[in-house]
Amino acid sequence: MRPLCRSLTIPMLATAALLVAGPPVLSQIVELVAVDVKTVAQGYRTSKLTGKEVVNTENEEIGEIDDFVIGRDDHAVFAVLQIGGFLGLGGHLVAVPFDSLAMEDADGKIVLAGGTRDELNKLPEFEYQDN
Repeated sequence: MRPLCRSLTIPMLATAALLVAGPPVLSQIVELVAVDVKTVAQGYRTSKLTGKEVVNTENEEIGEIDDFVIGRDDHAVFAVLQIGGFLGLGGHLVAVPFDSLAMEDADGKIVLAGGTRDELNKLPEFEYQDN
């Protein structure tokens, strides 16, 4: 009986190892795409936008950019705005689609058309997730 037990033990251990490790990792083919680096360089750097003031179309300050979040599934970009408060205290955070912000190159303004502090304060408060 010993040979039979030994022959069953190895396949059982292999099966157990697969169950613990999960499905095998399959290789992926990643296609690299060349981009026009001169065009990319003319874009907006998030490191330069973070902390910048955001105004509405009436040129009233409504907040400042706290950070940017990229959606996991659709890769949509959101701007997290700090509304109210002073030096990061006493205000709250809201998230708006990055596309809703207009970058006015002439004077460096960032404009959220139609945005008012009252309307932004009505939005759900954004909270960062640690991930």
